[in-house]
Amino acid sequence: MTSFKPIKVIAITGGKGGVGKTNISVNLGIYLSQQGKHVMLLDADLGLANIDVMLGLKVQRNLQHVIAGECELKDIVINGPSGLSIIPASSGTQKMAELSQAEHAGIIRAFTDVGQNLDYLLVDTSAGITDNVLSFTKASQDVLVVVCDEPTSITDAYALMKVLNRDHGVERFKIVANMVRSPQEGRDIFSKLSMVTDKFLNVMLEYVGSVPFDENVRKAIKKQKPVLDLFPRTPASIALKSLGKKVETWPIPMNASGHIEFFMERLVQQGAY
Repeated sequence: MTSFKPIKVIAITGGKGGVGKTNISVNLGIYLSQQGKHVMLLDADLGLANIDVMLGLKVQRNLQHVIAGECELKDIVINGPSGLSIIPASSGTQKMAELSQAEHAGIIRAFTDVGQNLDYLLVDTSAGITDNVLSFTKASQDVLVVVCDEPTSITDAYALMKVLNRDHGVERFKIVANMVRSPQEGRDIFSKLSMVTDKFLNVMLEYVGSVPFDENVRKAIKKQKPVLDLFPRTPASIALKSLGKKVETWPIPMNASGHIEFFMERLVQQGAY
């Protein structure tokens, strides 16, 4: 097995759609790239991919073509803003949303071809508690859960953490509150979530900050540009940069688990043979 340098694999997830998970994934990847890091963003929303649309990128081939054996993973990598590398998935393809565990493992194993120089692999999962979400999330080293001030967001985030903890042994989660009206609102959201997890789950939550509601985010999405590039001094951009600085402090494992082939093996060990 080829030995690569350790990388940091971070799953960005959330219990429900509409919490701004993909926007955080994209801008976090751009921030890290701007700091000179080699970053790859995997669009792991395998049925409703939208990173390419969010950034106005043209995609010729995607993960569906890799699974079909029509090309290799390295053939579908597209270059995003600030040198961010993106692995696009397909959109509106039911088969992609219902991959077997073996096919999930095959996708990640293909990263052996493209992972030699990576510092970070960010995995933007789909919403919910599907096998897709669980496969990618439980194989990652850090799980960043995006929540907002909606009852369904909090309850669905709790449900996701419950399944990951009870059935898959995931014990640590990092929480970011998105689209908040004030820093205090972000802390209140975290308190609501941690009160429930402290009572019913054996997990450790870490609050890593909040991103304010900002109309410039919507404007950037409409223009298919990252808010960090289009409005670098807007409140959301400042908060996203702050989040990125915290991510830079998260230790990159120097043991075997920090190598990309072991990230792949964790998927295979889940029974994806």
